[in-house]
Amino acid sequence: MGIAVSPQIHPHVAEFIDQPRKMLINGRWVNAASGKTFPTYNPATGEVQATVPLASRAEMRSAVEIAAKAFREWSSVNPQRRARVMFKFKALVENNMDELAHLLSSEHGKVIADSRGDIQRGLEVIEFACGIPHLMKGEYTEGAGPGIDIYSMRQPLGVVAGITPFNFPAMIPMWMFGVAIACGNTFICKPSEKDPSVPVRLAELFMEAGAPAGVLNVVHGDKEAVDAILEDPDLQAVSFVGSSAVAEYVYSHGTARGKRVQAMGSAKNHAIIMPDADLDQVTNELMGAGYGSAGERCMAISVAVPVTDKLADALVERLKPRVECLKVAPPTDPDADYGPMVTAEHRKKVLSSIELGVKEGADLVVDGRGFSLQGYENGFFLGGSLFDRVTPEMKTYQDEIFGPVLQVARAPDFEAALALPSNHQYGNGVAIFTRDGDSAREFASKVKVGMIGINIPIPVPLAYHTFGGWKRSAFGDVNQHGPEGVRFFTRIKTVTQRWPKGGLREHPEFNIPTMI
Repeated sequence: MGIAVSPQIHPHVAEFIDQPRKMLINGRWVNAASGKTFPTYNPATGEVQATVPLASRAEMRSAVEIAAKAFREWSSVNPQRRARVMFKFKALVENNMDELAHLLSSEHGKVIADSRGDIQRGLEVIEFACGIPHLMKGEYTEGAGPGIDIYSMRQPLGVVAGITPFNFPAMIPMWMFGVAIACGNTFICKPSEKDPSVPVRLAELFMEAGAPAGVLNVVHGDKEAVDAILEDPDLQAVSFVGSSAVAEYVYSHGTARGKRVQAMGSAKNHAIIMPDADLDQVTNELMGAGYGSAGERCMAISVAVPVTDKLADALVERLKPRVECLKVAPPTDPDADYGPMVTAEHRKKVLSSIELGVKEGADLVVDGRGFSLQGYENGFFLGGSLFDRVTPEMKTYQDEIFGPVLQVARAPDFEAALALPSNHQYGNGVAIFTRDGDSAREFASKVKVGMIGINIPIPVPLAYHTFGGWKRSAFGDVNQHGPEGVRFFTRIKTVTQRWPKGGLREHPEFNIPTMI
């Protein structure tokens, strides 16, 4: 039983909480005509704090038409001026950081410091997008043939959409719309209905930065809205982050209709711990990477793989008291390690995974199921759990738990440890802890995972690189943000030109043209 700390809510957020979560379309606040709504909860208390209007197919179609009209003007704005909007938006987000962090925590449940990190990692992509005049440059070859020059250009696609998850309501929308809009596209964001307020507020700030109405629209919705996005003939590309089952659905249905799709899915990120690793460092890294944000991160470390039983025993001995002492508290508590889970339904899902792990025969070293916080008994809190002796045959190992649960899967040697993440259905991120450069190099070369950390537990690349996993963690060939993001949101056009001096040739050429 924990003891509650009186939360301090940002005054602007307190005013905002009781307001209905309207959509922002064409620069105007809009309620859904469908009449369908979704409740948004305060995860710390379990109380409904607002309702979210859910758009119908007709309303989504209207948003696409508005964005298509805005595209005609926005795509003709030169890249430097588009970059100026990005610079102003970045400054506005920084000036409103405290408000945005409190608003994010009030709906998601992550602690304030973590919410600030969520926003900051999104801003790093906005900073990258500020360089769009350089990023959009094509190539030029003078004299490719007799009197012939060749050049290429990158052009925006048109109306594009992002379907974003609940766990990063600031970062992932900015990952998507920052690059897409800087490239000259117009954007429709369908955020998670669980915590939609920050994406709406970001869109409001984006307009304040100088973006014309209709360039960035936020439309709430459920599966009906998702299907409307995937089936709309005028929507050119879809970026998605969520579970693998939905990612596969979005990818298959979107590409079947000729759309460009990138769909990021689930993860089961391993941390390989070699016998020469610094166990004190490893313990600290696993605690933060495994339990931060209540484990609701696609890059969370959810499986620790100590090499040898001796090392595993020593690691579990260190982890057990640390997990038992985790401070789980309201997100406004500055000393909290993590806050509540996003919804009661998600908490129930994680609880069922823990129960299944026990039935499967894993050793539940620390059981967080009985955690309760005095004064917040109806909140969606869950204590940290630690499993040992987890094996690849267990369903709880095969599936993503997405909660404050760390599993220890023992490996007898390096090759067995390497095989675990390589053979898993998911291939998002992986880490290795070692002092041996040869082992680290071999691991990075051979492991079948998209993002690798060497003595780094959460290897999320910086904004000027690119984010993406392998296998069922990612559907599509182009990753998120960085240069890959620019490629995803643009088409390349190549021009071959000649300006003949003497007019037309006397006779036609029937052979394929060459540059000889």
